Amino acid sequence: MSKEIAKILVDIKSINFSFDKYFTLTSGLASPVYVDCRKIISFTKERNFIIDKAIDYLTKNNIETEIIAGGETAGIPYAAFISQKLNKQMIYIRKKTKGFGKNKQIEGEFENNQKALLVEDLATDGGSKIIFINAMREAGLKVKDIFVIFYYDIFNFKESELFKLNVNMHSLCTWKDIIHYIESEKIYSEDKVSNLKEFLEDPEKWRNKYA
Repeated sequence: MSKEIAKILVDIKSINFSFDKYFTLTSGLASPVYVDCRKIISFTKERNFIIDKAIDYLTKNNIETEIIAGGETAGIPYAAFISQKLNKQMIYIRKKTKGFGKNKQIEGEFENNQKALLVEDLATDGGSKIIFINAMREAGLKVKDIFVIFYYDIFNFKESELFKLNVNMHSLCTWKDIIHYIESEKIYSEDKVSNLKEFLEDPEKWRNKYA
């Protein structure tokens, strides 16, 4: 399954590579890759396949939940697709309160102590998920699982702040799957794949050498 997901992400350019002129990330730092899983929503066939695999994953791994929660903003459509398929309640969580009206951070109806699954498009080191997890727990929801389409999985999760919150990270595809796919299909030269591996192993060291 992971190889099929990897192929889709590369084919629709949710995973983008540039080994000659590097991307500039939001942080201003250089990178030979740029990940944009928001694009999946525009490709109906590929989107349906991915959502079906997400449902299969959640079912096979016995991820119990009463509510599907989407993180603002990229997680919202995937939470909607999954909740529709599972016939579950859905909510979404803002990065911060609205600042007007009822000043909500969580939109939608839920009850105290309901089990919720946080859904996002991707996760790097998982740090950005802390805001959502804390908001959900402060509102009385029980959350112990995060599900993403793509997970970098290049950092030590057990050393992360997210791990301290006692949550589990679930995904359909990681960088290991992407590298396995582009190597097996010989999409890029060995030198370029080696460059990518260097970056993923130590981005700061890679930037000092190439950027």
